[in-house]
Amino acid sequence: MRRRVLLGLLAASAAAPRLALAQAARVRTVAVLYIGDSEDEEIAARPFFESMAKLGWVEGRNIAYERHSGKGARPYLETLASNAAGGEPDLVVATTGTLAAAVAKESEALPIVFITMADPVAARLVDSLKRPGRNATGAYQVQGDAAAKRFQLVHQALPGLKRMGAVFDRNMSEYRERRASHEKIARAHGIELVAMEFTNFEAIARIFAQFKRDGILVAEVTPSFALTGRRREAVQLAELNGIALVAHRAEWADAGAILTYGVDIGENYRRAARLADRILKGAKPADLPVETPNRLELVANPKAALALGISLPKSILAQANRVI
Repeated sequence: MRRRVLLGLLAASAAAPRLALAQAARVRTVAVLYIGDSEDEEIAARPFFESMAKLGWVEGRNIAYERHSGKGARPYLETLASNAAGGEPDLVVATTGTLAAAVAKESEALPIVFITMADPVAARLVDSLKRPGRNATGAYQVQGDAAAKRFQLVHQALPGLKRMGAVFDRNMSEYRERRASHEKIARAHGIELVAMEFTNFEAIARIFAQFKRDGILVAEVTPSFALTGRRREAVQLAELNGIALVAHRAEWADAGAILTYGVDIGENYRRAARLADRILKGAKPADLPVETPNRLELVANPKAALALGISLPKSILAQANRVI
């Protein structure tokens, strides 16, 4: 009897290293949901993947990423979320609050890390920033006075500007408050804001054409799932009408906006990676406070500006965190 017990213990101890090795070698699957085409979004999301690699998550070795593209199409959201959740990944990384909300509707158990500019509490993604209490946590891009700074930069770049356009997506949360705030800030800078609203991307061509007829040379694009996901098309439509764009995210400058000012998206992705790492190692999203970075960045695209007959002053370029 004692001999059988001893042999059993020896066999168990011999198997333990192999079992531990098998568990350590398990490849984790992370579904990454993009707002637009994967090719464009991959560039913006590079800080996330680089941070994950530094934390020990090497693609092809112990982690596999499944990329899903939203194509900037809101009607595709449910299918996108369903496909991502249906694959039963270990974690979903949603690059916007809209994407995160769509996945949360599909599953109340699937861990989600989000990056959002919309209040995640108001969007019911979390119970509170300090104690999410649900299956999601992430980085909430608090804008602060970024809108006021953008108007200041536009006034500095084009001191003679008296009228400026702005585009608001009525499908986005807080759009009414955002529009009222923009109109107030514009008045403070002596600029008449011509605000236009839309519910689908197809309206953008008509809006920019109207701006051209009204003699508007500069327009701001505000947070929008549809616009950001199809930003290259939006920039092309603006260029066709001789309109320079300013925006809130650096990806817009990469697409051809003349300047952007807003939360440092790279920092948000790095914070999202740290949260993803903790969740993959066993932490629960419900227990991980939402990150609220407030680092802002200015990105200037003087080449795009020159193509529209605008020369960005040296004072703007000197302030820029990055010049394209």
